[in-house]
Amino acid sequence: MTDVRPAGPFSGWERGIAARYLRTKKKDGGVALISIISYTGITLAVAVLIIVMSVMNGFRAELMGRILGFNGHVYVGGPILNDARRDVVINKLRAVPGVAQVTPMVEAQGLALGPNGAATGAIVRGVAPTDVRRITLIANNIKQGSLFGFGLGEFGGNRILIGDRLAAALGVQVGDPVTLISPTGETTPFGSSPRRKTYSVGGIFSVGMSEYDQVFVYMPLQQAQLFFGRDQSVDVVEIMLTNPDKIDQIKPAIVNVVGPNGLVTDWRSKNQSFFNALQVERNTMRLILLLIVAIAAANIISGLVMLVKNKGRDIAILRTMGAGRGAIMRIFFMSGAAVGVLGTLAGLSLGVLFCAFIAQIQGFVEWISGVSVFNADVYFLAHIPAKLDWSEVGVIACWSLGMSFLATLPPAWRASRLDPVEALRYE
Repeated sequence: MTDVRPAGPFSGWERGIAARYLRTKKKDGGVALISIISYTGITLAVAVLIIVMSVMNGFRAELMGRILGFNGHVYVGGPILNDARRDVVINKLRAVPGVAQVTPMVEAQGLALGPNGAATGAIVRGVAPTDVRRITLIANNIKQGSLFGFGLGEFGGNRILIGDRLAAALGVQVGDPVTLISPTGETTPFGSSPRRKTYSVGGIFSVGMSEYDQVFVYMPLQQAQLFFGRDQSVDVVEIMLTNPDKIDQIKPAIVNVVGPNGLVTDWRSKNQSFFNALQVERNTMRLILLLIVAIAAANIISGLVMLVKNKGRDIAILRTMGAGRGAIMRIFFMSGAAVGVLGTLAGLSLGVLFCAFIAQIQGFVEWISGVSVFNADVYFLAHIPAKLDWSEVGVIACWSLGMSFLATLPPAWRASRLDPVEALRYE
């Protein structure tokens, strides 16, 4: 006699019944419409969560890349800047492991005047020609003109580099004159008189961040020292690291080189409030959108409750034929979980595709509407950034699946506890 073993959990007959219940129409006691609504809700919630978090990740990465590429990672100030040992200290800083570039710099505010009378405030940075060529965010983003001639001539010459938005505000192009006015000039019997000098635009750069492109001017270090009356001193020594995230490992060596006559600060303290605000906003948005996914998954409950109510007779018949409570619970669990799994997969696909083609989508929307959807004057960047964090995508998928599975348990458990005698009493 052949032994007949009972089917195990999640066997073929359980999956078949679960799939049939999921597909049945309303007239047959099914909940296909509610399942479609639940599926759509989970898909959209997961996709929106991925898109929003990816845009926020991209926004933070783009801002950090430009802020840390345009500015230094470590700053050295204090009496050491006017010490006779300054050049020796700078050479020792260049030899510190993890240090990519050391730039003595003069930085001061001034007023820029265009040939047509337009005027705007500007931040002038004086750096050596060799150092400005090492600032890749500037050297690789010269949109007009070039670095040729920068630093050539007496006291560094009169060629300067300006941002494209500043050039537009002044109405100048390469080769046009720009007059710079320093608020601190020579002292006379009648007080301090501003110093002014006319320079030639040698190059126009665009780093893609309006905050920098509309205010910064680069001139040779010697010329800046002369123009702002710094003599041979500098305002700060700016240090770029190969990896700014390793600041805690490299900063002690820099402090040791500088000694007690120097003040060492880093990019975190300079931009702490800005990056903290970004992090708080990111965490808050993640929490809100995770709750939206949970709410979308909760729609499965209403569908399964109606399904259990409509299939009471079928449950009773299955129980009288030998199906256990565990089998009934698994059938309805699979019916609800299938909606969550399919919705999660569709949402992941939609979200990833949207992030991959976000630039094209932005261009299409702007072409259709004729309105800029990402104004650089407001958001600092010229385009919508998106950076997929696959670990975060995995967390989103697990959360959506977990919420979907959790939502199916109460109605599935209720179906398993249904008394077949009561269900068939009035049949």
